[in-house]
Amino acid sequence: MPLVTSKEMFRKAYEGGYAIGAFNVNNMEIIQGITEAAKEVNAPLILQVSAGARKYAKHTYLMKLVEAAIEDTGLPICLHLDHGEDFEVCKSCIDGGFTSVMIDGSKHSFEKNIEVTRQVVEYAHAHGVVVEGELGRLAGVEDEVNVSAAESSYTDPNQVEEFVKATGVDSLAIAIGTSHGAFKFKPGQKPQLRFDILEEVGKRLPGFPIVLHGASSVIPEYVATINSHGGKLADAIGIPEEMLRQAACMAVCKINIDSDLRLAMTAGVRQYMNEHPDHFDPRQYLKPGRDNIHQLVKNKIINVLGSDGKV
Repeated sequence: MPLVTSKEMFRKAYEGGYAIGAFNVNNMEIIQGITEAAKEVNAPLILQVSAGARKYAKHTYLMKLVEAAIEDTGLPICLHLDHGEDFEVCKSCIDGGFTSVMIDGSKHSFEKNIEVTRQVVEYAHAHGVVVEGELGRLAGVEDEVNVSAAESSYTDPNQVEEFVKATGVDSLAIAIGTSHGAFKFKPGQKPQLRFDILEEVGKRLPGFPIVLHGASSVIPEYVATINSHGGKLADAIGIPEEMLRQAACMAVCKINIDSDLRLAMTAGVRQYMNEHPDHFDPRQYLKPGRDNIHQLVKNKIINVLGSDGKV
């Protein structure tokens, strides 16, 4: 089975009231953990690659690893560029075999965002690739994304119809209170998503797939494990899973998960090395991290996304 786009995935997800998991990948163990979990529960899947991942693992290696995952699992998998910063990066991924790209023009003015997004859409659609755009800015730090709270802004529902019509994007990432990274909120601050904005966007774009970035829940179990072995994540707070499930029942068809994967991998490796300080075989200490990712993704698919059994 070749790589697929997300178009049919999103159509089914919108109609079925669930979301597709978009999981960031960086190496073989992460890809194996994600895809083997999705295979176990028969779920469609989006694997996404950031600019940082492309620099770390290299484009060709990531492509071959994803191709191997498709051959191994037989799953419909969409390969997506996460937070493409300009036309050149998006073009490189399109030419290199990606089936979906995100052009993040949220740092620009509304008019400039439309301009750069439309340029990517025209090239991508000519090559059979789908495009995700973004309106509003999420706070937080993750790879090349670094937006302060002062620079962040909620999506304005009054702009979404014009943006989608003018650009031709296939999906739209909006800002309703999620945040990149593990430290999403200040200590004592209660996580809150603006479901009123999501509901209004859904009314203005009926049937159109909406995307949530920065949607990791910062699993307490993994945070506690890391902290018990020298970590300093005591103040890390994520998005409650029940809020994400509610969003998946609305217009949200794609939920991005990255920080939870990093925490799961790190917790497994740290615990193993703490219990076996003299071991130095990467196969031994990476396996617990991969196992953690498998369990994490399985839980997300069943209890948060609701995409199990949807292949």
